[in-house]
Amino acid sequence: MITEYDDLDGLGLAELVRARLASPLELVETAISRIVERNPALNAVILTMFDDARQAALEADVRAPFAGVPFLLKDLLATVAGVPTSSGNRLLAKRPAAGDSELVRRWKKAGLIILGKTNTPEFGLTPYTEPESFGPTRNPWDIARTPGGSSGGSAAAVAARMVPIASAGDGGGSIRIPASACGLFGMKPTRGRTPAGPFTGEPWAGFAVEHVLTRSVRDSAALLDLTQGADVGAPHYLPSFSGSFLEAVGRPPEKLRIAVSAAPMLGGKVEVEVLSAFSDAARLLEELGHELVEAAPPIEAEAFSLSFLTVLAAEMRVDIEEAARTAGVPIRVEDFDASTFGMGLLGQASSAGELAAALRNLKLAARGVSAFFASYDVLMTPVLSRVPPPIGAFQPTASEKRLIRVIGRVRVGWLLKKLGIARRLAAETFGFIPWTPVFNVTGQPAMSVPLFWSAGGLPIGMHFVGRFAGEATLFRLAGQLEKANPWVHRKPPACAAPITPDAGTLAGLS
Repeated sequence: MITEYDDLDGLGLAELVRARLASPLELVETAISRIVERNPALNAVILTMFDDARQAALEADVRAPFAGVPFLLKDLLATVAGVPTSSGNRLLAKRPAAGDSELVRRWKKAGLIILGKTNTPEFGLTPYTEPESFGPTRNPWDIARTPGGSSGGSAAAVAARMVPIASAGDGGGSIRIPASACGLFGMKPTRGRTPAGPFTGEPWAGFAVEHVLTRSVRDSAALLDLTQGADVGAPHYLPSFSGSFLEAVGRPPEKLRIAVSAAPMLGGKVEVEVLSAFSDAARLLEELGHELVEAAPPIEAEAFSLSFLTVLAAEMRVDIEEAARTAGVPIRVEDFDASTFGMGLLGQASSAGELAAALRNLKLAARGVSAFFASYDVLMTPVLSRVPPPIGAFQPTASEKRLIRVIGRVRVGWLLKKLGIARRLAAETFGFIPWTPVFNVTGQPAMSVPLFWSAGGLPIGMHFVGRFAGEATLFRLAGQLEKANPWVHRKPPACAAPITPDAGTLAGLS
């Protein structure tokens, strides 16, 4: 076993391999022991590939940048040949993928060794990770709370030091939300920066992009250097960055003009502890020599939220139809989570014209937001409006779930619109993440940086948004912040000793 495993990032572990101080197999066995020890209390890993990982370790190229480094895949979008990709859905849980996705091929080429798949909400819909098929994932800082979503399983696994890096995807904040909730670094790259094919054309109308969750900034930057670039048939072509993102991390930025705003762009209220952390972050930026201006992009919150909801509802409907078709069964409400099926019903009840109008509205809003960055290098906001809430906080009530299932059986999705259930749940969700979805629509790079912790020991991430294709500026700023206010040494309770929730705690989480 590698005694320093919990303290090293991915590049640090790879350096051990190259120095012949550890073998890839030793790294893999250490990671397996961490998963076996720490996962039962967290439910972050839902599928293991230990034998495949051991074989890959024996065949590893020790010259690769991440030689032998243990890695986990979010069980959504990223596919491995012969291994199921459940997307959080029970119908897909035993259906093997036809091949590796392009990004998985690039991760493997970088030297990463895949040990398994991590939990995700059904079809990546929610900013919490509580699929009915696999149960909730718990936050390593407090197992009664959510690790966020939709990359919550990956975030919990990295925070608990099961692995130093795990894959993630972000269609409305799903890299940045769990990064904030679990005290990690999370970069959402620019639209088109990483490949999405060959089994997906354009996830979530181009809103979603895949990358990783890490503890260190440099791991994220080094992997983006290795995985960036369009694949065959990519709908968006973004020229590869000619420099090195990893090199950028070690080079502090020049004086930046940074817009700062804690006003929730999509509505809701911000907790006092989050506002306090935001003020501390602003002071830190000023101490580092940056110019701060209180300003935020213009946006019509209600129109944006409803348009975003319309697009997601359509995507959920297609996901439901594809899952049933793949499994060879009719569409049945019992085969899906209530929240997912309810969104799918809304998608079924919406017209093609409504979808086109929603997309037009979002793209027009994106132009206004992007124009704002002509005057600013970076925008800083909080990531979340509150510290990670208890598991179950955003779930439909029991009566709402029953109603959704009844409506689902008779296929009258318009009734959900009339009853306002979706609008209520959407308001609560957007109130929790009132900044992140905006920059999925614009396609700009954005990152969550784990600068602060609450009085109760819960992480509070700060959100930094750059200009389109401006990851290098963000990485330079992140490297500067990491040096000024280090976080990688902080470990959650899940790392101190195996956690065994008592019966009362588990009952409260169910």
